[in-house]
Amino acid sequence: MKAAEDCFLKVKRDYLKYLSREKVFQSKNNKIKSLKKIYIPMSFWIENKYKRKGKTLFLGFSGGQGSGKTTIAEILKIILKKFFKRKIYVSSIDDFYKTFKDRNKMSNNVHPLFKTRGVPGTHDINLIKKFFDILKKKKFKRIQLPKFEKAIDNRLKKKYWFNIKKKPEIVILEGWCVGAKPQINSLIKKPVNILEKYEDQNLIWRKHVNEKLKKEYKKLFSMIDHLIFMKIPNFNMVFKWRLLQEKKLEKKSHLKKKIMSYNEIKRFIMFYERITLQMVKDLSKSASVVLLLKKNHVIKKVLFR
Repeated sequence: MKAAEDCFLKVKRDYLKYLSREKVFQSKNNKIKSLKKIYIPMSFWIENKYKRKGKTLFLGFSGGQGSGKTTIAEILKIILKKFFKRKIYVSSIDDFYKTFKDRNKMSNNVHPLFKTRGVPGTHDINLIKKFFDILKKKKFKRIQLPKFEKAIDNRLKKKYWFNIKKKPEIVILEGWCVGAKPQINSLIKKPVNILEKYEDQNLIWRKHVNEKLKKEYKKLFSMIDHLIFMKIPNFNMVFKWRLLQEKKLEKKSHLKKKIMSYNEIKRFIMFYERITLQMVKDLSKSASVVLLLKKNHVIKKVLFR
């Protein structure tokens, strides 16, 4: 296909430069293979969906922690911008975490586990919906979106926020729980790990999270046109990949005292386990694009629906 070859030649340099900057350790052959077999076909698929819709396309992009969503979303942005000349905006649901102060309030008023960011209920969903609503209107108003710094576990001051001055044609909302569905009550009762067993004995935390998925999050996710899902091989990989992610964060950040230790990460991912496992069951069947991951982070197959 000539168009795919033209695309490859146009984006190859920027793509390899980006991977080198992100310290993605793979052979050049594997990187080229992924570009040709995975990222370029995905970009053509997105372009076709945008053309068919004819106005701002909203994509959700989810998968287990540390699975590589942010990297892949950036790669798609490079291709869609460079070859298809699309105005594309990639937004992370992580940037919409509630402030440390607000989560503290939740931990006092609802359950102590809400002090830890991550689960539904700890994001400012209204702010994401407001952003989506603005994009749905014909007249675009510039908007500021928050920026979250994981190393300090809090939002940055407003002067560091993202400024969206032009209306994007394609928006990718990426995040571990994007597209997650609520569970039936019988599943909520059985703890999936020791965190749930000993720190949520009355099921208050679990039920509150599930209610959030049933209401606010369901409304937000219904605004998304298509979901792209990265299917992890098993939950053990989330710990390994999250550990790698934390080491990367340590290199980038000057605030090393706030980087999580081995045991802290082990506990931290327990907050995500229930929803991650449910998403593997649900989104493997319902997502528009499913990326099947191998244990070494390599995508072995892409399923388009």
